[in-house]
Amino acid sequence: MHEGNNYRDDVYSKPVRAGKRTYFFDVKSTRGNDLFMTITESKRTGSAETGNVNYEKHKIFLYKEDFEKFIQGLEETIQYIKERQQDAPSAPIESVTSVTSESSIDDEFNAL
Repeated sequence: MHEGNNYRDDVYSKPVRAGKRTYFFDVKSTRGNDLFMTITESKRTGSAETGNVNYEKHKIFLYKEDFEKFIQGLEETIQYIKERQQDAPSAPIESVTSVTSESSIDDEFNAL
């Protein structure tokens, strides 16, 4: 358990690589054993060539009582974009794939 935090270690983690970013979908439990999710966007900044590699991160906490409203808002927003983009020429969409290298997952996660 992390001292000073109201939650325990990760229960589940799903990293998803999407271009220059990695998204971490993490499930944590409270001291009362309620589960909640954190969504973290991690973006690598700097360059390995200069030895100055950092990770910029943004995190949101999503609680079970908000799942339905969150999903509804996300779906409506995605639908809005799809409807308006169907007639416009679009650049190729970079596919979203799961991270397969355990070392790269560990490197990004440890940088958080």
